[in-house]
Amino acid sequence: MDVDVSVIWAGIVFFGVFMYVVMDGFDLGIGMLYPFVPAREDRDTMMNTVAPVWDGNETWLVLGGAGLLAAFPVAYSIILSGLYLPLIFMLLGLLFRGVAFEFRFRAHEGERHIWDKAFIGGSLVAAFFQGVSLGAFLSGIRVSGRSYAGTVVDWLAPFPLAAGVGVMIAYTLLGCTWLIMKTEGPLQQRMIAVARPFAWLMLAAIAAVSVWTPLRHAQVAERWFSFPNLAFLSPVPLLVLAAVFFLLRSLRRDPHRLPFLMALAVIFLAYAGMAISIWPHIVPPYITIWEAAAPPSSQKFTLVGTLLILPFILLYTGWSYYVFRGKVRAGQGYH
Repeated sequence: MDVDVSVIWAGIVFFGVFMYVVMDGFDLGIGMLYPFVPAREDRDTMMNTVAPVWDGNETWLVLGGAGLLAAFPVAYSIILSGLYLPLIFMLLGLLFRGVAFEFRFRAHEGERHIWDKAFIGGSLVAAFFQGVSLGAFLSGIRVSGRSYAGTVVDWLAPFPLAAGVGVMIAYTLLGCTWLIMKTEGPLQQRMIAVARPFAWLMLAAIAAVSVWTPLRHAQVAERWFSFPNLAFLSPVPLLVLAAVFFLLRSLRRDPHRLPFLMALAVIFLAYAGMAISIWPHIVPPYITIWEAAAPPSSQKFTLVGTLLILPFILLYTGWSYYVFRGKVRAGQGYH
């Protein structure tokens, strides 16, 4: 039986992007949480919870982008042509965030606030434009044949902008729950207080997208509400409600890992719902993964290298998080 290499590559690309969302999501969320935590020592502690691992998170973004280029060059050219500006803004945000991350610890006391603001602004801009890019992608990219047919500002529409806000909410919730797991004392209690409203905001954002998407796209509504898909998809909203319920319930006790795990579950379910909605299109709603695929020989050649490298990336990532497990206390740092 022949293996469909395009399906394998689609799985790798989606997996790489999801891993980036998870691992860089709470990192960006910490930057967006800075305005809620004015004390310098608490900000130092927040940053030190991700200092040993943050610069490896972009590996997954590179994997997703490089995989898209290698396996689906048609999709790569169309998507980048349609999303040049939001992706450039996202990269500028990541640049400012990264520079501020390193310079903040080396700045004089009177200059530290500048880098704090750069860290906050970079995190906000990167998260927002990631969401805008996602929203524009889900809204559909105009094509003519195998080329982009839209303008440079097609992404300036209500749904992509709302998706940008939704991603900011999701990342902030991830940041809250990450800090609940990694800190203790007054800082942890502050994060518990902030996590509660953001859990409700996250649920509201998912509900809004779940209503908006089928109303805007008839093909998505047909996929969601036709049999047997309805039977398979109906547990997803119930699982989202259950995850949010257990997240909020865990915050009333002595939380540690459970809020973060439940936040991850919510993100995973939302991401899975998105993937199901657009499958098998890789440039919705026009181009499928097979229409955008590179020649099978090219896909197989690059797949061999990817399958050799991917386990090492997973092992390195898992080992780094294992080594730096546990609570981070005030005064402890990696700079």
